[in-house]
Amino acid sequence: MTSVDQQAFLDNLQRALQGKAVEGYVPAADPLERHAGIYQQPTHIESRSRAERLTLLDQVIQESGPINLKVTAHGDIQSVATGIRRLAVESKPEWGDKKQITAWNHPLIMALNLPEVLEDTDIPVDFPDQTHPGDREKKRQWIFDSYIGITSAEFCLADSATLVLKTRAGQDRSVSLVPSIHIAVIRLEQLLGSLQELYYILDHDPEHIEEGLTPCLTFITGPSKTADIEATMVHGAHGPREVHLSVVTG
Repeated sequence: MTSVDQQAFLDNLQRALQGKAVEGYVPAADPLERHAGIYQQPTHIESRSRAERLTLLDQVIQESGPINLKVTAHGDIQSVATGIRRLAVESKPEWGDKKQITAWNHPLIMALNLPEVLEDTDIPVDFPDQTHPGDREKKRQWIFDSYIGITSAEFCLADSATLVLKTRAGQDRSVSLVPSIHIAVIRLEQLLGSLQELYYILDHDPEHIEEGLTPCLTFITGPSKTADIEATMVHGAHGPREVHLSVVTG
């Protein structure tokens, strides 16, 4: 930008801030109108066949490699619980030797019956809002001390293997961010093709319209990573060092 262009830009900005009309200025279209193409109804979402959804799962698995996301497909809930048990027993806490798990109060997670599945391992599983109702400090401390956090997700976007999580009562964002290992459990039908499909559902699906946007909508694409120091990739610097996605296909 030349000094003349820069001055013209600053002059226009000043006039705009003073509430005066700027010659030649055309207001930007509404964001939804500017991106109307991505809001066109993707009628194929709900009518996808099982084979098409499995193709999306294959895409998630393909995209998971570069971002270090660990994806496993399970035929039923019991298989997911067995996999979580195995990971809990074999993995080690990042700090100290204490093992404990924090999990969402979510129908899919509760169906895993993790307290019973892990009963003989001496690894306690806590659902903070149930165990410590109204005691925010105890709830936070349990999450901070946990080495595994288990959540579900609203959706997973196949083209980038991105998890989309809504924050609700009993489904704290911190469960997916604080523990060293994050496990997300979803069903096959929660796979979407792209961000465009997500936009459409959030804006048009009656259930999501009624609920509206929750206090936080989190997008997670693999574990935390940074290469700030000597361009060396490190996982876990600002969040979980491992992220596992378990997809129930049955």
